[in-house]
Amino acid sequence: MSTLHPTKRPIGLALLLIVGGALGWIAALDLSIEKVRVLADPTYIPSCSINPFVDCGVSMGSAQGALLGFPNPFLGVAAFVAPIVVGMALLAGARFQRWFWMLFTAGLLAGWVFVTWLAVQAIFVLGSLCPWCMLVWAVQIPMFWTVLTWGASSGALPAPAGIRRGLRAAGPYLWLLPAANIVLIVVVILVRFPSLPGLLLG
Repeated sequence: MSTLHPTKRPIGLALLLIVGGALGWIAALDLSIEKVRVLADPTYIPSCSINPFVDCGVSMGSAQGALLGFPNPFLGVAAFVAPIVVGMALLAGARFQRWFWMLFTAGLLAGWVFVTWLAVQAIFVLGSLCPWCMLVWAVQIPMFWTVLTWGASSGALPAPAGIRRGLRAAGPYLWLLPAANIVLIVVVILVRFPSLPGLLLG
């Protein structure tokens, strides 16, 4: 079967893609605006620069902040439109071919790899966290894991029958995958920056 024919529309997945895509787009847009302001005035201090550990200006001025030769947020402004459109289409009752879900999941995987790399760079190399970047991590991670597990369990993505049955059986607990991913990053941040909670709360 190349086309998915679910008995019900995946409303929860659609809402996750819409909300996640919208939040990611807002974060990318704000970072893009801040980057333009920094380019126009090198003395400008971005509004998302809060303290020595939470400072998006560090990532903006780094090589990691323009991996493809232009500021990363510009890519986010374009890329986060995709999950919003897919989510809206699902709400409207659209059904996509399997090849579409494979390409869409591949795009989300690329985004997950990218934000994971950026998180590692921010925590261990730059030594500074960007609040808007962390929002992007927080939405990209659940979108990837949810689409992957939903697609594999529903037949939208190719998967062995055993894996499909296992994912269906574990359905109520699949949220633990993105949750564990996010908790891991939070724990690493707290270990790397032990004085951060005091700065934020103080």
